[in-house]
Amino acid sequence: RFFAQSLLRFLGFIFWATAAVQVFGGVLLILMFKNYRYLFQETYLSLPGWLALTSALVLLPTGVLAVSISVKCSRNQQGTLMYLLVLLLCLEMSSAALAHSYSVRTASQLESTMGHLVHQHNWTCSQDPGNSAVDVIQRKLQCCGVHNYTDWLKASSWYRPPCVPESCCKEKHSHCRGDLGHVEQLYDEGCLKKLQDQLCFAMLYIFWCCIVLSILELLAAVSNGILMRHQPFHELRIL
Repeated sequence: RFFAQSLLRFLGFIFWATAAVQVFGGVLLILMFKNYRYLFQETYLSLPGWLALTSALVLLPTGVLAVSISVKCSRNQQGTLMYLLVLLLCLEMSSAALAHSYSVRTASQLESTMGHLVHQHNWTCSQDPGNSAVDVIQRKLQCCGVHNYTDWLKASSWYRPPCVPESCCKEKHSHCRGDLGHVEQLYDEGCLKKLQDQLCFAMLYIFWCCIVLSILELLAAVSNGILMRHQPFHELRIL
């Protein structure tokens, strides 16, 4: 019983700390899909992030109850804590499953979506408006093309001379106009790998946070159950 009380108290403080970790992961994922909404048309892809934020909100009262029960046992508080732990376990498992599923699904769609945007991009070497979705992505990620700058050569035609948009130019080269005669002024990496790395990091962050939190919640449920076993229903003894 003493070990269960100590563990429950410790887990209560851990729940408060992990709430901040969950908020970070949820906001990171939501902002990523918002910033690159041109590539991710499905709004439900940010659902794991919203589930993570919901879990963070539930973790706060759960931590309060865990610490309170470890000091003074109350049958109502123990029951409420058990319900909150079950709710958290459902949220965490759902978020982890969705994060893993969406990570595999969106990674395979990125290449075709980026390739389509590159081929649909309307630019000229003499006058580059630089306001399209591709330009915004290339400036944010400091990349050029899908795999590298040669993807723009494949998109060139008789009315599009062999050059790249100005968004491919490195910031330190202010006079760069996308001329392929000065390849050293262009970003070396393609946008696909950088996007996949960001997506993989955000999804794996959510996934492993949910897995670790689920294990901690199971430990809290076991500790709470041990304490409930040592405190029988006194009001039902008359039966």
